[in-house]
Amino acid sequence: MTTPVDRLNAIMARLRAPVGGCPWDIEQTFETIAPYTLEEAYEVADAIERKDWTELKSELGDLLFQVVFHARMAEEQG
Repeated sequence: MTTPVDRLNAIMARLRAPVGGCPWDIEQTFETIAPYTLEEAYEVADAIERKDWTELKSELGDLLFQVVFHARMAEEQG
């Protein structure tokens, strides 16, 4: 059974694939993607502070995507 996290991992693998992947995603490194991760974390904190639970759900999804991005790059490095 495929879970939503499995699907997210598959999407990230496809985006980072050397052949047929997204050029922007392929060229990213831990250093280049870190500012985006920080931005998403701040957006999560902001949504919590404002008690905007609908926005929080969206921002947590964005932050999860960043975590998966970092995890994929770590997996690629062995």
